[in-house]
Amino acid sequence: MVVIGKKKYQSGEGAQFMTRRAALRKLQLTLNDFRKLCILKGIYPREPRNRKRAQKGEPGIKTLYHKKDIQFLMHEPIIWKLREYKIFNKKIGQAKAMKDFAKVKIYLSNHPTLKIDHIVKERYPTFIDALRDLDDCLTLCFLFSTFPSLPHIPRDQSLLCRRLTIEFLHAVIAAKALRKIFVSIKGYYYQAEIKGQMITWIVPHHFCFEPQAKNEVDFKVMSIFVEFYIVMLGFVNYRLYHTLNLHYPPKLINSENIEKALVDEETYVSERISALNVSLVNLDSSVPTIEDDNIEIDQFSNETDAAKIEAAKAEAEKIKNLKNLFKGIKIFINREVPREPLVFILRCFGGEVSWDKLLFVGATFDENDETITHQIVDRPSMIKQYISRYYVQPQWVFDSVNAKELLPIEKYLMGAVLPPHLSPFTEGRQDQTYIPPEERALMDPDYKLNNLEADSEEEEEENKEDKNENEEEKTENDLSSGSDEEMEEEEENDDNDVQIDEEKEKEKMKKQVQLQKKKMKVQTGEILKENSWEKARLEKQEYRLREKMIKKKHRKLYQSMMKGREGRAKEIWLLRKKRRIHDAKEKEKRKEQRKANRSNK
Repeated sequence: MVVIGKKKYQSGEGAQFMTRRAALRKLQLTLNDFRKLCILKGIYPREPRNRKRAQKGEPGIKTLYHKKDIQFLMHEPIIWKLREYKIFNKKIGQAKAMKDFAKVKIYLSNHPTLKIDHIVKERYPTFIDALRDLDDCLTLCFLFSTFPSLPHIPRDQSLLCRRLTIEFLHAVIAAKALRKIFVSIKGYYYQAEIKGQMITWIVPHHFCFEPQAKNEVDFKVMSIFVEFYIVMLGFVNYRLYHTLNLHYPPKLINSENIEKALVDEETYVSERISALNVSLVNLDSSVPTIEDDNIEIDQFSNETDAAKIEAAKAEAEKIKNLKNLFKGIKIFINREVPREPLVFILRCFGGEVSWDKLLFVGATFDENDETITHQIVDRPSMIKQYISRYYVQPQWVFDSVNAKELLPIEKYLMGAVLPPHLSPFTEGRQDQTYIPPEERALMDPDYKLNNLEADSEEEEEENKEDKNENEEEKTENDLSSGSDEEMEEEEENDDNDVQIDEEKEKEKMKKQVQLQKKKMKVQTGEILKENSWEKARLEKQEYRLREKMIKKKHRKLYQSMMKGREGRAKEIWLLRKKRRIHDAKEKEKRKEQRKANRSNK
């Protein structure tokens, strides 16, 4: 009997992977439709272990997909809708070419529409799953909300993104879920805690839109992602509003009392909602709002560490205080300060906010209100100032939230040089990273004290040097003005010194005799000190032997790890060097200023 085995590449990785061209042939789709389908379904190219086997021995690097993923796409009903789009475009093209505008009108009225609701439910079966994957969704929606009408983006997409993102911000304000903020060059980094899930997103700064070349940014692919994310964010917002007992879509408390003379009531309500300054209507007024002020941490067993429980209680107390950080504070925002991020942050923590009525709708009180406690200003000086309020720079708000307490206002007053704005997202940082002195001072208070002591020591040394110089000058003057009386006193002292020397010699002889007696006694042994150089040499030798014991398949990985470690160490060294140069220059400046001040005195 002749046993016929399987042919080459019919099993293993050769049978598991499929090229993009083969996938397009199997699904009978164009490249654009296939790309859209993969984005909506969340299917991406895979990297095989052995590329030669996966590509069936073909050279080069090809885009490979798993065979099971392509089979999963074959059962998707959206494929039929994409084919309908293709037929629709052909019919419209033919009708336009024939100038049959009656047919064009009929075709446009029966335009096929794509629904993605079932895909969102399929990809995120539970609400927690959707919250876990909300970071990219929010970042991209906030980005598209700033875009004008662009050629490759549907007309109403940016407006819908704007509406959904504002709704999400209202939900965060109602839940008091914001935890961290950081202002960077990219924009505002926010982190909120919803249902125990940490959600981090970026809101870009409000600048004028800069047009991009087609090669730099593929807006068509980005708009496909946004098409999916819009539906997803709509689902999340609906669920969030109902868990918070809020009406969805959001309604204002005073929207019923709007005058009938308004031309467009919808735009008025939408602008008031986007102001983020008014609370929304509850779904059921009989149900009281849930406030978790009294948080109790359950202890399920006695084995749990008491220190961990105490730390958890302290963290819970901090979050409780953070939720009402700006409660009872009335803040007015100047027109040069970015309004939306500050209103969102202050409202999240219980503060009352307003701005100039001419700037935007939704202002609740004027600048001349005497009950205002703080005014946020981003200019060096103001002509008209009120004594009853503090004039603070915007960074005070961000730093107070990150510190989870109201920081002292002296460092953030109008026109003051601000302290460094540090990122709160570097808690779980890796080893071998450069930590600036300002951040280290916040983490370790002793480090700050040491620095202050060092500065004070420098000042003391300088003062001592000045005193010594003055004393030397005085002694020189005293020596020049010597008298004959001092010479007579010195002669009397010489006779006394001779007697003292004789007594000292006798004492020395006694000590020598005692030392000789001690040497005759048994002495305790001394521990031999290790040679540090020899110890370091042996450790290096052992380390090299351990390196040689690494297996061949892990050797390249180890080498890349060591290379990365060396690179990080070099970066730290360079940053420390820069800091040393900067500090040296600052010290020289301080010395020059002190000298100048002394000379003026």
